[in-house]
Amino acid sequence: MRILIYGINYTPELTGIGKYTGEMAEWLAANGHDIKIITAKPYYPEWEISGDYKKRIWDKQTINGVKVRRAPLYVPAKPSALKRIIHELSFQIGALPFWLSALVSKKYDAVLCITPAFHLGVYPLIYTRLRGSILWTHIQDLQVDAAKELKMINNERLLRWMFAAEGFLLRNSKVVSSISEGMIAKIKNKKIGDTPVAFFRNWVDNEAIRPLPKEQSLRKELGFSDTDTIVLYSGNLGEKQGLEIIIDVASRFSPDKNVRFLICGSGGHQDTLKAKAREANLANISFIPLQPYTKLAALLSMADMHLILQKQSASDLVMPSKLTSILASGGLAIVSAVEGTTLYSVVKEHHIGILIEPESVEALESGIRHAMNEACNMVIKQNARRYAETYLDKDYILSTFSQELQQYVQMNK
Repeated sequence: MRILIYGINYTPELTGIGKYTGEMAEWLAANGHDIKIITAKPYYPEWEISGDYKKRIWDKQTINGVKVRRAPLYVPAKPSALKRIIHELSFQIGALPFWLSALVSKKYDAVLCITPAFHLGVYPLIYTRLRGSILWTHIQDLQVDAAKELKMINNERLLRWMFAAEGFLLRNSKVVSSISEGMIAKIKNKKIGDTPVAFFRNWVDNEAIRPLPKEQSLRKELGFSDTDTIVLYSGNLGEKQGLEIIIDVASRFSPDKNVRFLICGSGGHQDTLKAKAREANLANISFIPLQPYTKLAALLSMADMHLILQKQSASDLVMPSKLTSILASGGLAIVSAVEGTTLYSVVKEHHIGILIEPESVEALESGIRHAMNEACNMVIKQNARRYAETYLDKDYILSTFSQELQQYVQMNK
């Protein structure tokens, strides 16, 4: 198949949507498909365009068999709701020359649109209508719902317009997919007509990310001892996670010199978190940048427990992408989730983590103390690795998706 992918995030971004889109595109290319992606210059989660990409305006590369076309965009140093809107619109403008070129080039069998941003679907819809291709919209985050629930946008007229535009784009897709059953249920409630909604979960490479002994982890390299109890948060330092709670809990453990909190990541909320830690004068909390993918297994294996945190208002609007790697590493996850959500149900049913109430300092402290029970730890860690091997295998998930997309393409001929 000839497949055109459109999404604002792509490799070499280390976390979130860019990581998964990159792995998917390269897997499809390695399995014989002709793949092109129109994307932005890498900027996430640092919110800064990286390296040599600053020097080029429109960029063309071939990376591991994937033809990559990168468009310029505005990247705010401190993203706000308004700045995010401008940021996403600037990408649409920057990507236009690549879409005009695609319109007059050899036809693509399918266009895969990765959202957010929800309005990225405009160009793919126009292309597929004009060229008679398949439009598959894959939703990693319910962006408009999250903007409303997290009160990032309070203008009711703007929200109504955004929901209406989102619904139009989804109704006119051949198929819509998302990464959790809870998100799928919310999508079906958006009055998208007869458009089928598929379950296309995120995955993990169980060979690359696996349990490692402490001596092969990053403990020594990062200055931690084997006797330290390490509580790790790794990933995006953004608004949806409610990460200030880590600072509050770290202060409660400050008398215990062996309990260490490590925050690994970048994001729009990073400076706020560091400032709060300095104000609290905490010696038991450290910040480090995101580590390269080649070190991810070693990073995850250094932790005695991992934090999967999100605000209550973000329940079932996003699915923490970091969870797949934690499970594959046999990690012990402390998960803040609301009863009735997909995240809560999966963790409880498969006993792959410790569930706590979101946005509660007391609940997080209790979860950490509970995680210090070694007998409890071993069962959860074994279940975590088993779950990753059973349900999150990269080759199985991507081959299933490829087969489903091929069926839609065949029906369209």
